[in-house]
Amino acid sequence: MTLRFQLALADGTRVEGTDPDEAPWEVVIGHGDLPEGLERCLLGLGAGERGRFLVAAADAYGEKEGNAREILPRGDFPADVDLIPGMAFSFTLPDGQEVMGQVVAVAETGVEVDFSHPLAGHDLVFDVDVVAVGGD
Repeated sequence: MTLRFQLALADGTRVEGTDPDEAPWEVVIGHGDLPEGLERCLLGLGAGERGRFLVAAADAYGEKEGNAREILPRGDFPADVDLIPGMAFSFTLPDGQEVMGQVVAVAETGVEVDFSHPLAGHDLVFDVDVVAVGGD
């Protein structure tokens, strides 16, 4: 499926989307390109159709989980970076997988990082304009 889209928080804050001068985005339903709740919004839509959908946090990126937080040594972060809550970093797991984490709190010896998805806990508004479906 090829589409143009805008994804925003329920309060209207834009998260991401395609710009009018960019190529539309291609997504394969069922391949994990989008959370299942967003994919369900696309089911049954055809080329030329538009939709606006409110997707509850539980059906998008889930709720924030308290157990997704860890305290990491300050030495794990670049020494020349002034760490502040809200900063996002990419971390490489032992298996090579990349995950994002957001700084929650900073102390002299440790940094509390939340590894929940940045959109976890947020209801989302998903606006789509379907350009093509399959071989359209």
